[in-house]
Amino acid sequence: MSTMTGIRQERAAATRQRILSAAHDLFVSRGYRATSLRDIAAAAGISHPGLLGHFATKDGLLAEVVAELEDANIAVLNEIVAAAEPGSLALGEVAARNARTEGYLELFAALTGEASSPDHPAHERMRTRYERLRALTTEVVEDAIFHGVVSPDRDPAQETVRHMAGWDGLQLLAQYLPDRIDVVEMLEERESLWAAPYGWRDPEDPAPAQDPAGPLPPLIINALQESTPSDAAGYAAGRRRRTRIVTDATQLFARSGYGDTSLREIAEAVGVSKSTLLHHYPSKELLLGAVLAERDEALRRHGGESRATRASEQLREVAAGARRNSELEPGLIEVYAVLSCEAVPPAHPAHEYFASRFGHGIDYFAALFRLAQADGDLPAHRDPEHEAIWLVALWDGLQYQWLYDRDAVDIGAHLAAHLDDVLPRH
Repeated sequence: MSTMTGIRQERAAATRQRILSAAHDLFVSRGYRATSLRDIAAAAGISHPGLLGHFATKDGLLAEVVAELEDANIAVLNEIVAAAEPGSLALGEVAARNARTEGYLELFAALTGEASSPDHPAHERMRTRYERLRALTTEVVEDAIFHGVVSPDRDPAQETVRHMAGWDGLQLLAQYLPDRIDVVEMLEERESLWAAPYGWRDPEDPAPAQDPAGPLPPLIINALQESTPSDAAGYAAGRRRRTRIVTDATQLFARSGYGDTSLREIAEAVGVSKSTLLHHYPSKELLLGAVLAERDEALRRHGGESRATRASEQLREVAAGARRNSELEPGLIEVYAVLSCEAVPPAHPAHEYFASRFGHGIDYFAALFRLAQADGDLPAHRDPEHEAIWLVALWDGLQYQWLYDRDAVDIGAHLAAHLDDVLPRH
């Protein structure tokens, strides 16, 4: 009897592994949203009910696929650290491995966005992942401080949170702007900067100028270009209904993603017929455009008027703006996280929106950092383009971490601490 039980367990384990391998290959080649459980069952050579005996949902299956990669990452990181010179910061080697592992970045992005909702089956697993990686990376930084590789005035736990956030953000940015983002190079550069004291500037740098180089560039928030019905147009009842449609669609997209949310579900949430919804938004893509446009408009409303006269002042306002967003519009962060990760495949209707938005954001911050350097506020050893990329990546990565542990991650405080390091106060 025990022999038969062992054989059945071995067969079950082998079948489970075939399912995981098939899911990995299909998620990479087709995308997570475009792959069904029936597709995976067929590729694994089993029946659909047979697959459900191992994995009840596609979300759970995605979590297991990524968990395998993450477990391998932890093992590799431990091996690299153990083999490295004392005090060595070897995180770039792990990033290089991620980049070489087919499908890792796509799957990581999919799960990061998908599991950000607290009721997602993989949410707790991802929260635990962040805790585990924070603890492990903090130990690496503490060892580097002990061996004189990292400046002793740097806080290992706080630097770790920001470094992990920047890393996560870079992995997403690289999929939208592959010709502009080199994850490994950026990580190695950030780690090298830890050798200097927090907020360090070369004494040989010129003193900050009294008169700023200005003028400051305007922030361009780029929405999808499709035309959407204007809230100012039509009767008051129609405007209210369009507002309700966009609000409920935002909530559903944040919870289930764009691909898995149907127009019928949105109509039911609003309390109208599908034909009524189509009267206001003739396609789901137009509705998606309206959701993203409303997110941008809400960010403008909460951003307030800037009174900054120097580029460094305008950059510092980023932290306050991020804090307001998390306090006043947490739903906007949620939908942004889900959609920015879901839209990685080029065929997704929001892919160009995010690619354009990330590109504009980097250009805007690069212009500010260049002005700050001309003013003498950004130290000469820092590269404005790299600082812009890192700031965008850090901001996004902090938002993802915040969605998994809102009590442990203060987005505004971390951005403020980062900018104090980059733009030392005089």
